[in-house]
Amino acid sequence: MSPSFAAPALFPAVHERAMVRLAEVTGLEPVEFPTTRRLGATPQARAEDINAAFADPRIRAIHAVVGGEDQITVVPHLDPELARADPKPFVGYSDNSNLHQWLWTQGIASFYGGSTQVHLGPGPAVDDIHARSLRAALVTGERLELTDPGESEDIGVPWDDPRALTAFGERTATAPWDWYGPERSVTGRTWGGCIEVLQWVLTAGRFPFPPDALDGGVLLIETSEELLAAREVAWIVRALGERGLLAAVDAVLLARPPVSDFTRRPDPAERDRLRAEQRDRVVEVVTAYNPDAVICVGIPFGHTRPQWVLPHGGLVTVDGAARRVFADFS
Repeated sequence: MSPSFAAPALFPAVHERAMVRLAEVTGLEPVEFPTTRRLGATPQARAEDINAAFADPRIRAIHAVVGGEDQITVVPHLDPELARADPKPFVGYSDNSNLHQWLWTQGIASFYGGSTQVHLGPGPAVDDIHARSLRAALVTGERLELTDPGESEDIGVPWDDPRALTAFGERTATAPWDWYGPERSVTGRTWGGCIEVLQWVLTAGRFPFPPDALDGGVLLIETSEELLAAREVAWIVRALGERGLLAAVDAVLLARPPVSDFTRRPDPAERDRLRAEQRDRVVEVVTAYNPDAVICVGIPFGHTRPQWVLPHGGLVTVDGAARRVFADFS
């Protein structure tokens, strides 16, 4: 379904390929809801699709097509009783951070990551780490070690280009993840998402819990294709610190950020500098509020591809001594 932007209305070939691959990767049967291809669908109509999916016992998981920028207007129309009566996995990222936070308030875990229009439809194949974590989220419920795929792209081929179905975007080699904080192992429930959307959620009062609701948790932070300057990202993270959220968690995972798009194409050295600047500023802020936090920077769970799908509200282990990360999809 399209809880935000109805990308399949404009780019049906990518969507239809994604539906085929979703079935191949998971063995599940995709069911398309009414607003999936409806551009300009009202927040109420999109919420009706989500409510209908929770109400239908035949539907065993909900997968967002893509993100967007107005899902915050959908949340007030959701029916919490339907979701609590039959909790089922929700998969999505970016603007879908709104739904992840709403599900958290209902006591329902979900899975952060995954966009059929980005990670399933385009390219010559589904990336291995994405396929494995998507199967774990929707089918097997296993525990996986997160590893680096060795390559990454900020953007793919435009969806209106026929090559989108056969080619990846420009991929470059990745560097080892960076680790900070004490050499200890932390296992906790995850919370977080796209930092820009978290700011909206908190401003709207959609996460009403006190900071201690995140005690011992693992904070997930990633940034969007809007390519915020590092100082702006740090300002938002600082606000989380003032809210008491940074002090509450025991570990922080900061995703590899996108630093280029179709119009902004820095050279490789500048891309490295931009990533390092965001890393350094965020780590400085987190450490100021919580010097005991274990911090890992670079895991691809945000707006880059290949991408890991991660539990949201489920358990992740961040081992600062062994420098390994494990996700429990049960």
